[in-house]
Parts: sequence; C-alpha cells; structure tokens
Amino acid sequence: MDNQKFVWHERYSIGVDVIDREHKKLFNIMNKLFAYGGNDEKSRWAYQEGIKFFKGHAMKHFAEEEVYMASIGYEGYETHRRLHDIFRKKTLPEIEKELEESFYSPEAVAHFLGVCAGWLIGHTMIEDRAITGGVSSRWTELLPEEEQAAMKKTIIQHLHDLFQLEARVISESYSGEKFGNGIYYRLVYGSDKGERWEFLLVFDEKLLVSTVGNLVDSDAEKVNVMMMNAARYISRQFVERIMSHFSTDGQVEIVEENLLPYKQFERVFERHNPQSSLLFDTGKGYFAYCMLAPHMLEDTPGMPLKAANVMDEIQKYLRENEKEKAGKKKILVVDDSAVVLQFMKELFDKDYEITQAQSGVAAIRCITLDKPDLVLLDYEMPICDGKQVLEMIRAEEAFVDIPVIFLTGTVDKERLQQLLPLKPAGYLLKTTPPQEIKGFISDFFKKRARITS
Repeated sequence: MDNQKFVWHERYSIGVDVIDREHKKLFNIMNKLFAYGGNDEKSRWAYQEGIKFFKGHAMKHFAEEEVYMASIGYEGYETHRRLHDIFRKKTLPEIEKELEESFYSPEAVAHFLGVCAGWLIGHTMIEDRAITGGVSSRWTELLPEEEQAAMKKTIIQHLHDLFQLEARVISESYSGEKFGNGIYYRLVYGSDKGERWEFLLVFDEKLLVSTVGNLVDSDAEKVNVMMMNAARYISRQFVERIMSHFSTDGQVEIVEENLLPYKQFERVFERHNPQSSLLFDTGKGYFAYCMLAPHMLEDTPGMPLKAANVMDEIQKYLRENEKEKAGKKKILVVDDSAVVLQFMKELFDKDYEITQAQSGVAAIRCITLDKPDLVLLDYEMPICDGKQVLEMIRAEEAFVDIPVIFLTGTVDKERLQQLLPLKPAGYLLKTTPPQEIKGFISDFFKKRARITS
C-alpha cells in the first residue's frame, strides 16, 4: 500500500461541525492505516488496533449524525439510518471476519481500506450532503420522458458532487458499444415485496484512475484492487441515491453484484433494450448507466462477488482484462446485415477484438468511443452508404489515419475509381471464401506493421 493516502478535500465538508469534525477524524485514521506496512506480528497488531480505533469512531459518528438528523426533523432520517445499519451490522462484520481469518494480511487490510474509503467517500458526498442540501422529490408523477430528463440531471449532479466532473450526455440510447478499457459492474437490488432491479455501470479505466485513484492519492497508472473496492462502494451509493427517487414497496437492498467481461455485458444488449441506457462524457473518460426493468432480469451472468471471494475475483477480473486487451488488434465491422455481422464475428473473434455497427451513424459513434485498428465497411448500406461513412471518417482529423477496407457484393471499377481520393485501404468481396478473408486481413496487418516499424 505504498504511495497511497486518503486525501481530505474541503468539498467533503457539509457545514455541520459535529459531522465534519468526525469525517476528518475518520480520514486521518485511514491515513495512519495506509502508512502501516509489512506482514509481521508488529504490523498485524498495529492494523488490529488501528481498525478497532476506526470502527469506534465510525460508530460514534453514526450516533452523532443520527442525533443531529433527528434534531432537525430530516425527512430522509430513516433511510439514512438504515444505510448506517447496513454498514455497521453487515459490511463491517464481513470484512472484519476476513481480517481475522487471514491474520490481518496486507491483502485483507487493502480490502478493508478500499471498502471503507469507497463507502466513506460515497456516503459523505451523496447521503451526508443531502442532510443540508435537501432531498429531491420522487419521480412518481413524471411522464417517461420527464423521468429520463430528471435521471440525467441527477446523474450529472452526482458525478459533479463526487468527482468535480462536468459531465454531459452524449447518448440517450447507449447500446453497449465498447469504449476504452472498460470496467463493467453489475448490481441487482431486491425488495422484501419481491421487486427486483438490475443496474449496469460502465467505467472507462482512465476515469477510475483519475477520480477514485486521486481520492486515495495513488500513483497507480491503471486500476488496482484498492481502487476497485473503493469504486464498488461509491457505485452502490450512487445507484441507491438514484433508486431513492423511484416509488418502491418494502425495504430495498442489494442482492447480487458482479464484475462482467465485455462479452457477457454485450450479450445483455443483444437480448434486451434496457429501460434506461445513458452514455456520458465526463471530460476524463466515458461513463455509462443502464437500468433493466424487472421483467428483463435473467440468471446471473457471472460469479457473484461475496465477502469470501471478492479479493480473488477482483484480481482475476483485472488480470483477464489485461490479457484481453493485450496484443489483439481492434476491428470494427460495419454492415446493415445481422447475418454478415455474425459471420464476421465468428470468423475473427478468436484472433481480433471485434466491434460491430449496423449503420453509418453507429459506426462513427463506435470509432469515437474506441478507435479501431481497422474498419471493415459495407458499401451498399441504406440511408448512409459506405462512401458517405468514409467521407465522415476522413473529415475528422483524429480518424484520418484509420484504415478502411470496403466490403462489397460486386466490383464496380468506375465506383472504385471515385473512392480513391478517400484513400481506402482495400476491398473485399463478400463472396470470398472465409479462409481467404482471414488471410487477407492477416496479411494486411503484417504489411502495415512492416511499414510503421
């Protein structure tokens, strides 16, 4: 845990002395725990005493905060106290048990610190600020379009409160396109009345490094286990605050969480259109928020994260993410035919990272979100044909060097002559045998590597 510390920002202050004072104390205790190191008897004793001290102050803080909320007649008191109860009666005991069973190993302590850091940041910036800033009304009487607008506004406000980001919506119908090196986080909530909701949050890795990483003042250049645990608990409170606007029956709590590989995440969008699916540009990376209606929920798409396996699963997930993005060239296939897209995916999926788009507009969005190494572009598309798509690609300075190979049903020499000024990288007949197509693309990348080396 070298080169890490918990950074206090004045924006964490909510203007209530008894609460702000205890927040600062908890931050200071976390910093002392960050400073400990080693796995010997002395270090374990230091961790044990420090964590006991942290827990004592956390319980004191909860009690004082609850007294204050009751004294001002805070309307969100019961919900806020329930969140305290979840942390003190469920979350803390779970990670304390892990600490004891591992004899306060550095890994277990890192888990404890990540969870507490994420919970404290999220709770301070979302729930505690609501005490003095008021709580937005529920969205019960809004029309669907108004509810969507209210949700966008709420998410943008939370991103600003948490990370000082000036986010903007760039798509109100995000359909699962890959962007950057993504972290795909799934949360399922249920009520004691049988209701269920599923949420999918997607973070560009560089967004987590520049936000959560900065909050713990980490020198890491990529997402690590500490950041992941902090991000999990910030995300939970982010989602729960949005859920507080919905009209729900009974007590609501998290029933499952998963980290999904992109392929599993992508399958959600192949099967369903989420009830809400928003894509944001935060200025420091992209962020997507998706919600599935209860009737869309399916079986768990991966190993659930539980107290007993969470560290192993997070480390495994990060390793697999690194492995997946290492070495594979990215190909965007653009075709209005689902049959052609599926054929190309099956043909190339083993050797390349494949992204798909069924229209020119979707292609431009895919290129903007995650620049490919090659575009395979259908020429004969309706509305916006291949020539128009390539014109749009070449019009953007950032995309001007992306190689584009046309997929075509016939060879029209006159048409090909007209396309020369747009500098296509080649042409492929759709009737070409599969192995020849694979060989063509393989040779293309080999030649390009020789030219650029």
